Amino acid sequence: MVIRIVRMHFTEAGVDEFLQIFDKHKEAIRNFQGCSHLQLLKDHGNETTYTTLSHWDKVESLENYRKSELFGQVWGRVKTLFAERTQAFTLEKYIEVS
Repeated sequence: MVIRIVRMHFTEAGVDEFLQIFDKHKEAIRNFQGCSHLQLLKDHGNETTYTTLSHWDKVESLENYRKSELFGQVWGRVKTLFAERTQAFTLEKYIEVS
């Protein structure tokens, strides 16, 4: 399993548009081949910072999404709403304690 975390800092004016874009495309992203989980997190105490957390069956599935028309449509618009550079991490599950 591969976990993708993307932390995004929006302008105040960009937050509402981002949320509309996310709401419009969340099902298509979640149902993209290889994606098993999609979550949007909001920073506590910072109204303009959001993080997406997604789970992918393998790196190739994530890369296929990142090369897709869907990603191009979503990211092409979302990146214009940023106040500063995003942080993105691709991680593999290593140790899980239950």
